[in-house]
Amino acid sequence: MPELPRTRLPGVGELLTHAVEAVGGTERTGQVKMAEAVGRAIRTGEHLAVQAGTGTGKSLAYLVPAIRHAVEREATVVVSTATIALQRQLVDRDLPRLAKALKKPLGREPTFAILKGRRNYLCLHRLDSGAPEEPDDAALFDPFAVSRMGKEVKRLHEWSSDTETGDRDELVPGVSDQAWRQVSVTAKECLGAARCPIGTDCFAEQARAEAGRADVVVTNHALLAIDALQGYQVLPEHDLVIIDEAHELVDRVTSVATAELTSAMITAATRRCGKLIDADIADRLMEAGDGLALVLDDLSPGRMDALPQPLQGVLPAVRDAAHGCLSMLGAERKEELEEATARKLARTLLEEVHDTAVRLLEAFEPDQAHQRDVVWLSGDQYSANPRPPALRVAPLAVAGLLRERVFGLNTTVLTSATLTLGGTFDTLARQWGLPPLASFGKSETESAGAAEQKSSGTATEKPAPSDEDNLRWTGIDVGSPFDHKRNGILYVARHLPPPGRDGLGAATLDEIAELIEAAGGRALGLFSSMRAAKQATEELRDRVEHPILCQGDDSTSLLVRKFSEDVRTCLFGTLSLWQGVDVPGPSLQLVLVDRLPFPRPDDPVSSARQRAVEARGGNGFLTVSATHAALLLAQGTGRLHRSIEDKGVVAVLDSRLATARYGGFLRASLPPFWPTSDPQVARDALRRLDAAAPA
Repeated sequence: MPELPRTRLPGVGELLTHAVEAVGGTERTGQVKMAEAVGRAIRTGEHLAVQAGTGTGKSLAYLVPAIRHAVEREATVVVSTATIALQRQLVDRDLPRLAKALKKPLGREPTFAILKGRRNYLCLHRLDSGAPEEPDDAALFDPFAVSRMGKEVKRLHEWSSDTETGDRDELVPGVSDQAWRQVSVTAKECLGAARCPIGTDCFAEQARAEAGRADVVVTNHALLAIDALQGYQVLPEHDLVIIDEAHELVDRVTSVATAELTSAMITAATRRCGKLIDADIADRLMEAGDGLALVLDDLSPGRMDALPQPLQGVLPAVRDAAHGCLSMLGAERKEELEEATARKLARTLLEEVHDTAVRLLEAFEPDQAHQRDVVWLSGDQYSANPRPPALRVAPLAVAGLLRERVFGLNTTVLTSATLTLGGTFDTLARQWGLPPLASFGKSETESAGAAEQKSSGTATEKPAPSDEDNLRWTGIDVGSPFDHKRNGILYVARHLPPPGRDGLGAATLDEIAELIEAAGGRALGLFSSMRAAKQATEELRDRVEHPILCQGDDSTSLLVRKFSEDVRTCLFGTLSLWQGVDVPGPSLQLVLVDRLPFPRPDDPVSSARQRAVEARGGNGFLTVSATHAALLLAQGTGRLHRSIEDKGVVAVLDSRLATARYGGFLRASLPPFWPTSDPQVARDALRRLDAAAPA
């Protein structure tokens, strides 16, 4: 079918109406507003942040204008998500249905692809040649030995003949990370399609090629970060990025930009280069690694504000020894494939050891206000499952990276159900590297209004680039289809004493028991620590008549399914449940929060970021700790309403939400529930809901 002239493509509103009707959905006001705002951002090049409550239908709202743009301009659009669940929803459900629905009005069927990091794809060359010796094993396992590892690798060999994508997620049930490492490579370990003997059949290269031809490429925040961090292009050429689950962007980018150094890494690097260079040079690196192991064993875990004296000697030794090995290894050369592979693997590990040692040595600035990284020693060598100590280094901020390598290069749309913290987009905007909306001379309310009043225009709305231009963006909250005030109560237990460090107090446990009994079960308990979740489970199982499941008793997905299927069951847990539970209906009518989810005082990254803000004259607690708590609290309370019919109570058992000065900031970050501090009001509401719920 010949391509339609660009001027004949239907507008965003018309396409959205057509798409919603085709998939059997219902058009929502917030969805229409969001689609129009995304279309306007594409035309003007102005970045956009959209808060869209659960049930808005935000996937269609950004996919429709994005696909229209891709077809009209013959361009590629990148959609980045934080979770595998959303990736699968987009690729397996939303995009196939939408592509068929829009085929006729657009003149052709839009195409889409999923792209992940190279480590997620089976490497046929490694499968054929075998993995290098692992540093923790005296001898590498036999791939066909009678063991769990052997069975997994044998299964991977068999699967390699059947799979068409080589994508690890296609493998159900999955295999352990240790087994997968034997059949996959990182981008740095890869020989490259031109040198690899199986390069023409490479699954990762095929995925990249497919992504380069697609209208929409679905990826994840980690790969988006790698694309921004690396000196080479990972994602296909694109001019529009849509970041869904944008509230997790900073944490995911920080994780990718975090490096670690261990003695095991140095041992592995030494073994890989040992046969390729002089033994004396390799021995120096091994000795430096042994020295690092001795030093780390004597240090206490935690954040390092200054480089300890023992590390001042051993880290330069590691750096210099790794540099010596790299120099002896030399540049890539024409050689036999087996030797080229060994050299590539050795260089990859040596560079990681060297570069991390350099970064650790450069991390300690006398002026805390100019410090870029935080360093800490991690390790739980005294636990039941000890792990060796590791030196870790993470960026204090990723705003500069995002500003330069994401917002500075492409029109960007950020969306989530939770973007306004304390009632403003500016809190997260600072972390993203965007200027405050006030810098544009308009309030946030005016900004949203202005976004709705701009003319429809054409692509010429996008101004010519200028070095003097600031990054311009608009924030808009399109609301939620849920009536939070009518269907939800925020109960803050103002009468309870503030939480202490010695676990849940008797009064808090009594409060939880009374609320669960009033609700008839149906409770999701979100706790600030695993210890608190287990304490509540153990002490309340004998006190309440309803079953209580606790995270860790089984796989989280199985526990959530049991909780959803039995309306009288309660589920207690910690961090992953705050954002990972989607249970509509009468099984969930009470969300319990034991305490405000501030980061742990000994969390190295959060504490260092807070200190850095204070060194620059800011309020470190509000900027870092309160923002973290507000984001997690908004996500956690959002578990209550997953459909229009859902009703219930969010019970926050931390009186500081009502009494502390920062309580207003946290409450302004939550959905507009009807508020109360009266426990009787909360219990009576739960009893009425229990009585009205289906048997």
